[in-house]
Amino acid sequence: MHVIAKECLALNHPSLPMSREELPRTESLIPYPSLFPIKVMGIQQDGLVEAIAAIVQEFDPDFDAARTELRPSRTGKYLGVTITVMATSREQLDALYHALTQHPLVKVVL
Repeated sequence: MHVIAKECLALNHPSLPMSREELPRTESLIPYPSLFPIKVMGIQQDGLVEAIAAIVQEFDPDFDAARTELRPSRTGKYLGVTITVMATSREQLDALYHALTQHPLVKVVL
């Protein structure tokens, strides 16, 4: 973000951080605990959904796989998987995002 834009943000909203990088690690925009949707895009292949569910259950033992939403890409090469977890902390979400991105079939986690 350009310096001028940052200054405008600070002038217009002095209580808001200027960028995500400047948000202190102790602060969060998410209230905890809360249900939090995560979108995972991966290569459509047998085992992708099960692998995602297994990773999620490591971080949310009460994860309900029945609420998983699947959306194949137009070409069928990729599969969008939306899961909803009970987020209990920023650290939990950061670790979950990291674990999901490490799986070889996963391409993007939002």
